[in-house]
Amino acid sequence: MVRNAADGRSDGGAAPDRYHHLIEHVQDAVVEFELVDGDPIVTDVNRAFVEVFGYSADEIAGESLNEWVVPGWKLSEAEQLDSNTASGEVNYKQVTRETANGLREFLYRGVPYAGCEESDAAVEGGFAVYTDLTEVSRNERRLEVLNRILRHNLRNNANIVAGHTTRLLAELDEQTAESTSVAATIERAAHELERLAEEAGHIRRILDHPADEPTDIDPAPMVLSVADEHRERAPNAAVEVDIDDPGQVMADTRLRYAVDSLVDNAIEHNPNPQPRVRVRIAKADEAPDEASGEWVAIHVEDDGPRIPADERDVILDGSQITPTHHGSGLGLWLTELTVETFGGALSFGESDLGGNDVSIRLRRR
Repeated sequence: MVRNAADGRSDGGAAPDRYHHLIEHVQDAVVEFELVDGDPIVTDVNRAFVEVFGYSADEIAGESLNEWVVPGWKLSEAEQLDSNTASGEVNYKQVTRETANGLREFLYRGVPYAGCEESDAAVEGGFAVYTDLTEVSRNERRLEVLNRILRHNLRNNANIVAGHTTRLLAELDEQTAESTSVAATIERAAHELERLAEEAGHIRRILDHPADEPTDIDPAPMVLSVADEHRERAPNAAVEVDIDDPGQVMADTRLRYAVDSLVDNAIEHNPNPQPRVRVRIAKADEAPDEASGEWVAIHVEDDGPRIPADERDVILDGSQITPTHHGSGLGLWLTELTVETFGGALSFGESDLGGNDVSIRLRRR
């Protein structure tokens, strides 16, 4: 490929061969074209183009690229992109293009011949590079639909179940202990569904807005607020706060999702009638992966049963997620994804309270 691109633009005979070898083996579909009255006429294509679009080099060479791959209702968009290329501009756009097997989504890059934009001469042609985004785009749409429908249905039906179960419990006050126990179990399951929908929403917000630029937050006020909320929500639980090392860390207000989830798990999954939880902010004993710089750890400790090893492994070690090996809920996933967003690390240990010590390590600001 790129035989014509090298004409008059190479410093030696080896360069065209190198360019040909490179473009022929990239996974993106690449088309070389000449601009004839503003219309891109195909001069060559690489192997990936043939595989993705389903048109052979022989049948499309010498033809208008737009006539082959641009749906009629997208022609004006394509002509504008070609005009940009003709003016020497490298341009990018997510586009819909037609293949032999139907429409697909691509990231399009129009690249004029190198050097032409620096002269007064009209650009004679260039390259069209197509990165196939079809599956990515479709998966994003599917996840969005599932996220909205699942969360909506979970929340609505959980509210219905919880509301009716509360009424049922009131009516069963003088009934059998077995009936009351069954109703109480249903009520707990309904509240778990409500919590699941809430955590799914938090995860969506974490994934939709990654921390592209470093931000900072003092975690102490947030930790104190989370502790107060859980004392009100679970008055039988003893929630302590110990701030040994206050200061700013590299995170933002979404850090609250992670801390709140860990405290909630520590209370909800503890069979003790009076569970004990301690949230502690301290200088990290060691940095993740021996990284340089100072790190701060937010420890959430409890006196409950240890988190099963398989649940820790699937979160931390990249163990394969299967229908039976995925963790029992979204809480730890929410924490891991939140901490990962801020370039931190999650770790599990044993607390001197007798249960878990789940720590969030973040770089000091």
